[in-house]
Amino acid sequence: MRLTPREIEDRLEEAAYTLRNLPEKDRPRGYGSSWPPVVHDAKHAYGYTPERPMRVIPSAAAISRMEECFDWLLMLNPEDARIVWLRAEGARWRQVCIRAGVVRSTAWRRWVAALLTISKKLEKLDKSKGKGKGAKPLTATTRTTPRESGADAEDNRPDPSNFGRDTFPGFDA
Repeated sequence: MRLTPREIEDRLEEAAYTLRNLPEKDRPRGYGSSWPPVVHDAKHAYGYTPERPMRVIPSAAAISRMEECFDWLLMLNPEDARIVWLRAEGARWRQVCIRAGVVRSTAWRRWVAALLTISKKLEKLDKSKGKGKGAKPLTATTRTTPRESGADAEDNRPDPSNFGRDTFPGFDA
């Protein structure tokens, strides 16, 4: 499955959205109070306040896609990964340029090159996985030399007390 740079960009934006919507169980809560909030106006005392949007907790599939996107960012050098992630979070180009310390055209070129790099590396990974999937046919092999006896194999065992510095026949150190 080959992902285009546009699809990679969409997946990274989804990952940033998922990360923003994760519950804050492990983060510090900040200051809190057990007292109810103070009502300053009579109209707010009876619930005439605008409704807050319902919080949607991401699904397990969205979280696994987010973690996959984090692995993609590890394929890039840190400066380019930062530019890609800032754009995925929805930062404007001006803020990206300020945080990355480059001009806009350079930031855009790095962003496009990073998306292409991710696409090419994913394609290369898919090809390498595809080669390993095919089963090799089993062939019968005949031995020209007889097997060693159990005593001979036991005598040639490496000595664990010298930490792998054994010399084996045919190995010149």
